[in-house]
Amino acid sequence: MSSSLTAASPLQDWLTHLETIHPKKIDLGLERITTVAQRLGVHTLPCVTITVGGTNGKGSTCAMLEAILVAAGYKVGLYTSPHLIDFNERIRVNGNIVDDAQIVQQFARIEAARADVSLSYFEFATLAALLTFTDAKVDVAILEVGLGGRLDAVNMLDADCAVVTSIDLDHMQWLGDTRDQIALEKAHIFRANCPAICADPVPPQTLIDHAQAIGADLWLFGRDFNYSGDRQQWAYGGRDKRRPGLAYPALRGANQLLNASAALAVIEALHPRLAVPQQAIRIGLAQVSLPGRMQILPGSPVVVLDVAHNPHAAAVLAQNLDNMPFYPYTHAVVGMFKDKNIEATLQKLADKVDHWYCADIDGPRAAPGKELAQIVENLTASRPADEVVTTAVFDDPVQAFKAAQNQAAENDRILVFGSFHTVGPILRELGRKAH
Repeated sequence: MSSSLTAASPLQDWLTHLETIHPKKIDLGLERITTVAQRLGVHTLPCVTITVGGTNGKGSTCAMLEAILVAAGYKVGLYTSPHLIDFNERIRVNGNIVDDAQIVQQFARIEAARADVSLSYFEFATLAALLTFTDAKVDVAILEVGLGGRLDAVNMLDADCAVVTSIDLDHMQWLGDTRDQIALEKAHIFRANCPAICADPVPPQTLIDHAQAIGADLWLFGRDFNYSGDRQQWAYGGRDKRRPGLAYPALRGANQLLNASAALAVIEALHPRLAVPQQAIRIGLAQVSLPGRMQILPGSPVVVLDVAHNPHAAAVLAQNLDNMPFYPYTHAVVGMFKDKNIEATLQKLADKVDHWYCADIDGPRAAPGKELAQIVENLTASRPADEVVTTAVFDDPVQAFKAAQNQAAENDRILVFGSFHTVGPILRELGRKAH
């Protein structure tokens, strides 16, 4: 055990410790965390377990499942990553984030149990969530996959139901550089004889083949479940269950019905083990919230916050911006990690933004703001001469945001995107909560 940290030490001291104890920030593999989980008795959970993977849409799908199941009266644990402002956001029980003391208590237990086994920051966090859910005796544990699927710490568990929300190009240095390769990595969260939900409208064949090979009960969007809707309401259609007359989810965005239908497919697939009345679905979809995903802050100018950080998410964000009312000018604050496909991501928004505020963000993976600005200038060089595009570079997202506020007129729009590390500091600056 650490010579200085105890169950009474401040959470921030523990987090600083966790950032330094493992040689790699990202270290995929299940052997080390499984060893420690077995020592702690959390390698299986005594509750219904749902894992949610996918390139984009994981957070929204998890949030909808949580809101619906809580409304149905279940005690629900939710584990997500990364966080926007506070580490505590990652672990919730019945919609409430756990406090520092609870997390530190679990960290101390993990530190004592791991002995000579080295664990990454993410593995520590995952084990803390599993211990918290076990102590709280939750009925349902919802766990968001961190990166990929096959070798992600969450995949240590054999889930009762697994979801792949979407498949696109991201984290290619770890998962492969084609959709087929990435889909196969994600499909490894599926389990034999258990529901395996895929909400991607065009799933790669590798995902389908893997599900069939292991004997998973594969539910495909468009074949096993679907949705329809008009301007007033929407309907879910599953294998044996239809839910008509649903109000649109409280989460904004073009893909939220896709995410909502995936959540309802999970609920249908787990019936009767999880019985959920229609009223709980209505309440859950009406009350669900998820900061930093097409989050619109009213005012003058209006502010749009979205953690979109890959081309697929940026394309959806561009579509959502097109669906908003007219704004004379759009000002964008952007910060990104250098291991992302920066050019392809920014290209999706290149014709939507007039004034760019490119910022450095925290961490060794951060791309310099000046590098982002150069890419923007290259992407916008061919715009017509009467469309003035400006770029500026800032030391951090908050400075960039303040500059955008100073420059934007009342009727303009300020967009913040590119990373949790871009959106989080601005939410904090604005005094907004991330939970």
